[in-house]
Amino acid sequence: MWKTIARILLVATLAFVAGGAVGGEQPFNQAQFDQLNAAGKPVIVYFHATWCPTCKVQQPIVERLSAQPDMKQVTVFVADYDKEVALKRAMKVTQQSTFVVFKGGHEVARSTGQTREPDIRETFAKAL
Repeated sequence: MWKTIARILLVATLAFVAGGAVGGEQPFNQAQFDQLNAAGKPVIVYFHATWCPTCKVQQPIVERLSAQPDMKQVTVFVADYDKEVALKRAMKVTQQSTFVVFKGGHEVARSTGQTREPDIRETFAKAL
């Protein structure tokens, strides 16, 4: 019985780690960001504000791009522009609607205010 419970817990833990740490869009989490960045995984931090008209245009584009097969290995962290003050300072972000792209543990691209899907796709592709 204990072996069965242990197996179930192991499988659940592995599924959580695999599903929660890589790919797709998710709220910013410093520990996961640090872990993925240290491992050299592709990461994008999207500074979003609910009151921002540019962010409202970007959001469905980000969702579409995140769901595409070639972007499945990229984790998009959505950072709340109003709440992530220390993160904004650390990344030197001064405006909402900013994408900061990391590859191999280093920032490789940054853009602010892009609203055209081809432009955002080009920025995101730098993570690959």
